[in-house]
Amino acid sequence: MLDNLLNAVTLIAWVLFFIILILYVMRGYQRGGVTEGARAMTRGRIILILLITLGITLLSASLVFIEPQEVGVVISVINRDGYREQPMRSGLHWIVPLAEQVVRYPIYWQNYTMSTEPYEGARVGNDAIAARTSDGQAVYLDSSIIYRIDPNEAIRVHIDFQDRYVDDFVRPVMRGILRTEVSQFTADEVNSSKRKNLENNLEELLREEFSRKGFVLDQFLLRNISFSPQYASAIEQKQIAEQARTQKEYEAEQMRKLAEGQRDKLSLEAQGRAQAIRAEGQAEADVVLFKALAEAEALRLLAAALQQNKDLLTLRYIDKLAPGIRVMLVPNNNPYILPLPDISQDLGFGMGTPEGPVDGTPESLNPEITPAGTPTPTLTPTPSPTP
Repeated sequence: MLDNLLNAVTLIAWVLFFIILILYVMRGYQRGGVTEGARAMTRGRIILILLITLGITLLSASLVFIEPQEVGVVISVINRDGYREQPMRSGLHWIVPLAEQVVRYPIYWQNYTMSTEPYEGARVGNDAIAARTSDGQAVYLDSSIIYRIDPNEAIRVHIDFQDRYVDDFVRPVMRGILRTEVSQFTADEVNSSKRKNLENNLEELLREEFSRKGFVLDQFLLRNISFSPQYASAIEQKQIAEQARTQKEYEAEQMRKLAEGQRDKLSLEAQGRAQAIRAEGQAEADVVLFKALAEAEALRLLAAALQQNKDLLTLRYIDKLAPGIRVMLVPNNNPYILPLPDISQDLGFGMGTPEGPVDGTPESLNPEITPAGTPTPTLTPTPSPTP
């Protein structure tokens, strides 16, 4: 602001000086013609105003303010090399008026883009870098770089390029390095995961070249890679076929998983049925075993009882006979199974009851037992003799 203010004051001072000078000359001309008008230019007031205006001009020319985003290179006629060895950083500085001049350079980050889009790059139209891969395919690269001038190297930039560094350095270096590096890769590699390797290699090469010329590279961006229409169509067809194959593999995998799931389901159902059958069989076996153990225990107890009382078997036999049996057939070659008279005595049949005589066989127990195949005799109780 101070620099601008001094320039404005200087301009106003010169405008006022010329106005005053013209007024004095016109007044002198009116009084005495041309001679008097010329003499008016040498009067003391005019010389004083001229000196003041020159002083303001020299003061404005000797004070230079450098913005924080700038760096100044001082061109000096009183210096042996023609410039000051150190660039001016931001702030207010003094220079020798008319003997020194300051050239300003920006040190903020600048962007330079080359793109296929007409109005996206630094130049109007298709400005993409055309290159060829190692297998001869044409590719078109959209790229951008973010860079700035190194403040400590501003003098070198001024000596080498002045304000032409964009057209004389940035642009040709980018085009040359990109074309050279792309030629080391095939078209498939450029369009694959190795694209990142290409981008890293380009950034490293550009960073080194920019640093050598007094610039600082912040970032290189490989924004897009496009191919010729024929190659792009071939890639698209390949991708479509690959997608179709992937879809088929996915469907086959789903069917395989479905079949495995159905198989596992049937296997689990079969296992469940087998376990149920085993459990049912085990339960039946346990029941049979329990019955067998119970029968064995019963037989053991029966055997023990028979050992203690052998007539128990006969008693069990009589209990099993139906109450209405009168006749029993037995083989003709076998004797009577039971000694009925002895049993009757053992059971107390000879003691008499209210329904029959005391010393005979009861009429209710009148079995007719004969050997099989022979006429069945009738066993009739013998009546007691009459006294």
